[in-house]
Amino acid sequence: MQPDIMILKDAGADPDLPLPAYETAGAAGADLRADLGRGAEMTLAPLERKLIPTGLRMQIPAGFEVQVRARSGAALRDGLSLVNGVGTIDADYRGPVGVIAINLSEKSLVIRHGDRIAQIVVAPVVQARFVAAEALDDTARGAGGFGSTGRG
Repeated sequence: MQPDIMILKDAGADPDLPLPAYETAGAAGADLRADLGRGAEMTLAPLERKLIPTGLRMQIPAGFEVQVRARSGAALRDGLSLVNGVGTIDADYRGPVGVIAINLSEKSLVIRHGDRIAQIVVAPVVQARFVAAEALDDTARGAGGFGSTGRG
């Protein structure tokens, strides 16, 4: 099933910036661009975090979410990452979409208007029931935590 994600540009957003798009036929993520105003830029100092506006709002169908993820090329080349790892845009959210970015490099990073700053992945969502229990079933792993399944 291919859901329709309705996109509304904010008032004042650059009408010439493209909507999120898949760059290849096999891509899982569609690129998001910084909407800073024509000719504008912002600088992220090392380890600084900022909210980068996209100028977009979304209407996501019930039963889906949109995940905001880092772009691997920008992460490797520039140190651009997301503070929260993967952000979630819920189906009932209609506010502005921003990217909470962090510069993990040793030098300042300039983000320019129209730069591809993140990617979005559309994913199905299942809402679970949370039920209080008296005990949990035993497993081979049991309560083994981080690293308990071994190395290699």
